Amino acid sequence: MPFVTVAAILLFSYLFGAIPFALIIGKLHGVDIRKVGSGNVGATNVTRAVGPIHGKICFVLDLLKGTIPVLIAQLAMPGSPWMALAAGAVAIVGHMFPVYLKFKGGKGVSTGAGVALALAPFPLLCALALWAGLFLVTRYVSVASIVAAAALPVFTLLFRIAGVGGAAAKSLPVLGFFCIIAAVTVYRHRSNIRRLLDGTENRFEKKN
Repeated sequence: MPFVTVAAILLFSYLFGAIPFALIIGKLHGVDIRKVGSGNVGATNVTRAVGPIHGKICFVLDLLKGTIPVLIAQLAMPGSPWMALAAGAVAIVGHMFPVYLKFKGGKGVSTGAGVALALAPFPLLCALALWAGLFLVTRYVSVASIVAAAALPVFTLLFRIAGVGGAAAKSLPVLGFFCIIAAVTVYRHRSNIRRLLDGTENRFEKKN
């Protein structure tokens, strides 16, 4: 693949991944998402500050920031996971360190899920189901996100052993990439982990 094509895909992946949809949605409703709630530029804070519908919209948009670059890379270089992995990694970096916000972005969970959706949809669906179950039980988004991210490579390995899924889902590079995503997710949630240990982590209370 020509260097110019590779560079263009990676540049697009970063700039697209860096779009701060959470901030944009907040601004459209008169809220600077960086100055309310946790201050995090992500779907969870949009849910708290603007509302659940807009939080879901933000989640889908952040998800697409990971899915679309990977799909473009797969079309440009079919049969090899490396370009897709590079595009996905750069998109996640863009979400976490967006040039538009002086490199202060979100935690990368939604965009990472978008990358996984394009590479290994079945393991991702299992991880999302686990996320939903944990959230319903604990009401902690951080707990659900950390455990689901850690479980993603485990589900991927199980599907690989079972021989289920496409070539990308069964490749060792993708499995290794998901292990890195899990480690990054835990690291990016280190402040949440401290608050969980202190008993001060925010939770979503059930509505009557």
